[in-house]
Amino acid sequence: MGNIDIFEMMADSYDTKERITIAQVAANAIRERLVDATNKTAIDFGCGTGLIGMHLLNDFQSVLFLDASQNMVDEIQQKIEAFHIANASTQCVNIEKESTNNLRADYIFMAQVLLHIDNTEFVLSKLYELLNEGGHLLIVDFDKNEKVISDMVHNGFEQKELAALLAKIGYQQIQSKTFYHGEKIFMAQDASMFILDGKK
Repeated sequence: MGNIDIFEMMADSYDTKERITIAQVAANAIRERLVDATNKTAIDFGCGTGLIGMHLLNDFQSVLFLDASQNMVDEIQQKIEAFHIANASTQCVNIEKESTNNLRADYIFMAQVLLHIDNTEFVLSKLYELLNEGGHLLIVDFDKNEKVISDMVHNGFEQKELAALLAKIGYQQIQSKTFYHGEKIFMAQDASMFILDGKK
């Protein structure tokens, strides 16, 4: 059973109270990193049900919600139509397998997405290509957590190692910090979350 199937099943029961809280916290951390973004475009990469991107709609000129799960994308499309959101759009694409030639953005943010990606360097390189010159990639994810043992996800990331990987790809002015600690938020373990900002 691939990751996509699991997400398809999760989409319906995804927006739990805890997820909504964490989405708010993550959106605030992303917002702090934005500069003059109201005339800039953004991609919410691996957007899930769009909880984080929905918080940031007023911060950007437009937000494209991008996910490899059609179910997730459909769910966001319903929200966009129900609330008559003019500056949001959706696209179902698996950037590990499909062409992304038509996609460009000033900001790409991905929250708790890298965890699920096997080939992190490949995906981070693809996202670098999608950024406009001077654009930013914002990664929100869990700090490395030895208590998490899983075949499904990475057990978090060392900020220094991730920063080194981004530098190798070509990102510049890389900054990161831990911004949130929560109980039982990562595979039922207490964990902390960081935000990392890399510029093209």
